[in-house]
Amino acid sequence: MAETSIRRAVPSDLPYLYDICLKTGDSGNDATPLYTDPCLLGQYYVAPYVIFPGGLSWIVEHEFRPQGFIVAAPDSRAYRQWMEDEWLRNLRLQFPLPAAFEKLPTEKDRHILEMIHRTHMPIDDNALSFLDEYPAHLHINLLPCLQRQGYGQKLMNNLFAELSRQGVPGLQLGVGKKRLGANAFYRKVGFSVLKESENGYTLGIKISRQG
Repeated sequence: MAETSIRRAVPSDLPYLYDICLKTGDSGNDATPLYTDPCLLGQYYVAPYVIFPGGLSWIVEHEFRPQGFIVAAPDSRAYRQWMEDEWLRNLRLQFPLPAAFEKLPTEKDRHILEMIHRTHMPIDDNALSFLDEYPAHLHINLLPCLQRQGYGQKLMNNLFAELSRQGVPGLQLGVGKKRLGANAFYRKVGFSVLKESENGYTLGIKISRQG
């Protein structure tokens, strides 16, 4: 039987996390054909949470390699400021426009590049009010070999427990309407709809303080 365990992520896991992010990056499906640079998606959606001083990240290690992860920021305001001041500044130097569009020409490449070069600060008043109640946010991805086996719930439980310990009042995330399995999973673990847009939902859950 293959050995499977959950542990905290460390920077040396990043090559595996990039791979997981890419192979689940097309609404849960393999996005490898959609990106020229196989690390680009993970450099925006995964790596900064592992490096961010206040970030939370766990991996599911299966057959002696990471094959699933959850990453989160307990304080989205602080995370966005750090992204703007530190992480994105370096990525913008690594992928300058418009030259990066020539090297990374796919539609998906361009979308991530535009997000990298878009300012993340300041946050508007409506978002600030929302973040008072739900300051934390997350991303979670599991390769098919780990799906529907309870590991998503276990990763969520680790995150809920740590956020409770830190006294974080709420947690939110975004999910597309077409991701039926993901929507069902989030509702199963306790999330509810906070906002609805044309293509997706913002889901949230209140966190009870430990003790």
